Amino acid sequence: MKLNKILFVALFISSLVSAQQKPNIVYIICDDLGYGDIQALNPEKGKILTPEVDALAKEGMTFTDAHSASAVCTPSRYAVLTGRYSWRSRLQKGVLSGGDELDPLIADDITTVPKMLKTAGYKTTAIGKWHLGFKFVDDEGNPAEVYDGKKVIGPAIGSTVPNGPLSRGFDSYIGFHHSRVMKTVIKDDKVIDKMEPIKMLQFLGDHATEYIAKEADGDEPFFMYLALNSPHSPVVPSEDWQGKSGMGAYADFVMETDFVVGRVLDALKENGIEDNTLVFFTSDNGCSAPVSKAGKLEKEFGHYPSANFRGYKSDIWEGGHRIPFIVKWPGVIEAGSENDKLICQTSLMATCAEIVGADLNETTGVDSYSILPMLKNKKAKTDYNLVVHHSINGKFSIRNKKWKLELTPGSGGWSGPTDNKAIKENYPDIQLYNMKKDVEETTNVYDKYPKVVKKLTSQLVEIVENGRTTSGEIQKNDVEVDIFKSGLTKKASAH
Repeated sequence: MKLNKILFVALFISSLVSAQQKPNIVYIICDDLGYGDIQALNPEKGKILTPEVDALAKEGMTFTDAHSASAVCTPSRYAVLTGRYSWRSRLQKGVLSGGDELDPLIADDITTVPKMLKTAGYKTTAIGKWHLGFKFVDDEGNPAEVYDGKKVIGPAIGSTVPNGPLSRGFDSYIGFHHSRVMKTVIKDDKVIDKMEPIKMLQFLGDHATEYIAKEADGDEPFFMYLALNSPHSPVVPSEDWQGKSGMGAYADFVMETDFVVGRVLDALKENGIEDNTLVFFTSDNGCSAPVSKAGKLEKEFGHYPSANFRGYKSDIWEGGHRIPFIVKWPGVIEAGSENDKLICQTSLMATCAEIVGADLNETTGVDSYSILPMLKNKKAKTDYNLVVHHSINGKFSIRNKKWKLELTPGSGGWSGPTDNKAIKENYPDIQLYNMKKDVEETTNVYDKYPKVVKKLTSQLVEIVENGRTTSGEIQKNDVEVDIFKSGLTKKASAH
């Protein structure tokens, strides 16, 4: 009997040590921050000061060919948390809005990153923007969301969120749904306050640093998904940051965003857990040209939010989805290293699973490949041989290491030429770019390489029809997926 007790204690201590050795994981995702808004990524054409993220780049690994799964936010956030492209869901274009946002985009039976990490002994928290759909209900379970045309009014303090982040794997949550209802502050599953948007960014920073301090001495590792509201509209830098950049409110807001990221990184150091914490820093998509007033930034100040890449948020071009992606893990990741291999933000699921030793089943993370080998060795190969891009209008693109095929005549988004204008001006229905020679996407060579067009089109069709990018049993998409969008790009399949 005494021996059994000793064995039990030994096993308990062993499991406790194992849990403590697992790294804390912090995922910081900015909202509409362009690749070129980080000075370390855009030294020649980046004029906004970002000292905190620049320092992070010196301490970690910078990925220069990393991509969000979409050129707009709801679908890219879905992909981050599920390891699955969101066009496999009901959301075929745009973001959740109106009545559609009352139903969660992430189905209840889908394994999310926090759900998976909880099985490995992690505490999980989400802080900030959600925009993945949930309802507000009153005490009797009736809808508490009130619409006035396109504008959302309410809900009242005390309303409940029965199908929000807590129902999708997070132990705790504090934040807001999306920018149009940013005044509504939600804690766990209750509306607790109304707040002016100008206070939100620092509010999120406060809660992130408080959470780190609280959990630093805990026996369990934690996963913190920190979804900042900035520099998305409303562009509301707080009073201390107004005028700091000398380039307008958007640049001020980027600087304040950088400061808040620094607060989070400092909290990890001050609480003694920096060395055992894996930090991801990124953005949900590219910079919004209308919101940032990109034309003015470029012409008057020489600041290019998309760096040398074409396009902006919403577009199928690189500026829409090539995003900042910096990862720090002391003792594991080589400080100041750079990686130019193609990756996608769907990587979080498989990467975390490999770190904690979790096995993913056939239906989990179907578009997710682990980047852990690359984090440990920048020369390691990536399994992201193919990445699928998606624009705000639902236009598809597929990319391998050398080629990028775009099944649309225009930007697929807001930038000119838009698809309608491109059609009127008789642009080709498809675009093909050599990303080794023409990363700026200036010369469409689709007519010179019909075999490349045919092969990439076939690979895209296979990825869509198989319900997965990774190897394994064929899965079903939630709805039928129209790859060619109203026949505009059927020319691709004929080559």
